Amino acid sequence: MKFILTFMIAFCLILSSCSNTIDKSDPLTSGRGFIEASLKGDYVKAQNYLLDDSTNIQYFELLKDFANKMSPEVRRGYSEANIIIDSSIAPSDSINIIYFTNSFKQKPSKIKMVKKNKDWLVDFKYTFIGN
Repeated sequence: MKFILTFMIAFCLILSSCSNTIDKSDPLTSGRGFIEASLKGDYVKAQNYLLDDSTNIQYFELLKDFANKMSPEVRRGYSEANIIIDSSIAPSDSINIIYFTNSFKQKPSKIKMVKKNKDWLVDFKYTFIGN
C-alpha cells in the first residue's frame, strides 16, 4: 500500500511538471514568457517565443554569449528580477510593442511582438535596430 501511494505521488509530480506549456496566443503573455525565460537564463524556453529568422537568431546568440560572461551575482540578480510592463502599443492587429523594465537593472527596454499564424512571436532584432 505504501509503495502504491509513493508511486501515485511521484506519478502526479511528473505529470504536473510536464504540463509546462508555452502560451503564444496573446502578445503580452508571449512577450512576458520570453522576457521571463531570458532573465532566468532558460534560453531553450526563450527561443520557443522567437520569430525564426537569421537576424533574430544572431542577436539571440549574442544575448546568450553576453549572459554567459556575466558574474554569478549578476545572473542571480536577473534571475530573481520581476518584470514590469510599462505599456503596450498595437500599431496594427499583427504587431504589438511592449515597453518594460525589470526590477534588477531598471533600464527601459522594448520588444516587438509579431503575429504569425496564431502565435505571437518576438521579433528580437527590433530591440536593437528598430522597425
